[in-house]
Amino acid sequence: MDKVIKAKNIMDTIKDLLIVILVAVLITQFIATRTRVPSGSMEPTIKIGDNLIISRISSYYREPERGEVVIFYQDKERMVKRLIGMPGEIVDLRDGYVYINGNRLDEEAYLGEEVMTLPLYDPRYARIDFPYIIPEDSYFFMGDNRGHSLDSRVFGAVKKDKVIAIGAYRIYPFDQLGIIQ
Repeated sequence: MDKVIKAKNIMDTIKDLLIVILVAVLITQFIATRTRVPSGSMEPTIKIGDNLIISRISSYYREPERGEVVIFYQDKERMVKRLIGMPGEIVDLRDGYVYINGNRLDEEAYLGEEVMTLPLYDPRYARIDFPYIIPEDSYFFMGDNRGHSLDSRVFGAVKKDKVIAIGAYRIYPFDQLGIIQ
């Protein structure tokens, strides 16, 4: 009788463990996940080593808005960048500034006044020429650290279906807890 009870307890424990694993996988795949920032492409907004919680829920029911921090996949790598251009718009880089459909984009809130935005080139990708027309099913992203960011200036627009999350919540360092603006 003790062997039957022990076997039942082991089976119950295994069942509970499988349920916990399944719930964890479902949460990280469809609801929220933690990510650590590996590069300085979003400095000073997000620093190297910052830990973020990203919610996938908002990307299911709404489109991101210009200026929001968005997490997406580019060549199987998770990237965190700022949304600059929307589908169908024309992005141009002139005199160190970003222009959308001929109008200078006001980025002072997250870049400051001294930041210059120039085209970037990387031999791993096709060259992006400006003005650049964003395809209807895509977005144009840039890092806040414009001189050191591999972004849409290099690899072009990102398809909408590559967007993982809109916005993020910083959980580390503890003195900077909060929503990333």
